[in-house]
Amino acid sequence: MRKPVNAILLVVILAAPLALSGHGGPAQQQVDWNAVEVTAEKVAGNIWMLTGRGGNIGVSVGADGLLIVDDQYAPLAEKIKAKLKELSSGKLKFILNTHFHGDHTGGNKEFGPDAPILAHDNVRKRLSTPPDDAAARERWEQANPKEAWPVVTFGDRVSIHFNGEEIKAIHFPQGHTDGDIIIFFTGSNVVHMGDDFFVARFPFVDLRAGGTVQGLIRNIGDVLGKLPADVKIIPGHGPVSSVEDLRAYHKMLLATSDIVLKRKASGMSLDDAKKAGLPEWKEWGSGFINTERWIETIYNSL
Repeated sequence: MRKPVNAILLVVILAAPLALSGHGGPAQQQVDWNAVEVTAEKVAGNIWMLTGRGGNIGVSVGADGLLIVDDQYAPLAEKIKAKLKELSSGKLKFILNTHFHGDHTGGNKEFGPDAPILAHDNVRKRLSTPPDDAAARERWEQANPKEAWPVVTFGDRVSIHFNGEEIKAIHFPQGHTDGDIIIFFTGSNVVHMGDDFFVARFPFVDLRAGGTVQGLIRNIGDVLGKLPADVKIIPGHGPVSSVEDLRAYHKMLLATSDIVLKRKASGMSLDDAKKAGLPEWKEWGSGFINTERWIETIYNSL
């Protein structure tokens, strides 16, 4: 597993709190978008990864044109489009959303008029409907404009045959949210995990949006059973990773969940559980989700 945190990961970790601003909130307004650089990295086969501000973007490049997985924030759309033109003169044909959070779908309203957006059924529901409770409205604001909504939705899975390979989008329920999909680029041997995978950091599990720690653990275990040893993994946040990186993440999820479960079962309060910390895993709490918040997430999910 990678020990040092590279520059890309640092940028992403610093950007991660913007995920909580949803679809264009105050946190976004404080960003100097002119200073954000969008960079491209070849992953394998037809697949590239773009980084900027927000969730990692996967890109399929080939004779059929371009397909992107997630699109970060609307103010970065022109920079993302410019970077895509550097990769290919082909047209954008498809947009996939791994889930509904604004650091992955904020650009939908800019890219939606150019190509169809595909996502799980729950992503369209969440992007098109204001949330019911006040706390969620404060976090996720209002519904997106219609051009930002997915126009093709599915419940379990869909395949796109594009650029010489089958691209499988599969729903993994009750993990990061209730609308997560993981993208398998079968010919290129690349997987885009969305926010089911934060590299070497505690993840954000959105309990308000149907996410659960138990579901995330199950889903990562299921994915690990499907991956060849030499696969390249694009995480929601962090650098391109390996199966070993994902195994280390899964090990952390299992271990920390077990620790907090035992504390809760023994009658320990949430405050006391937080005070006890997670000494063995303290390095994982240096990002957006610190140790106390991760303990709280596990405790409440259980």
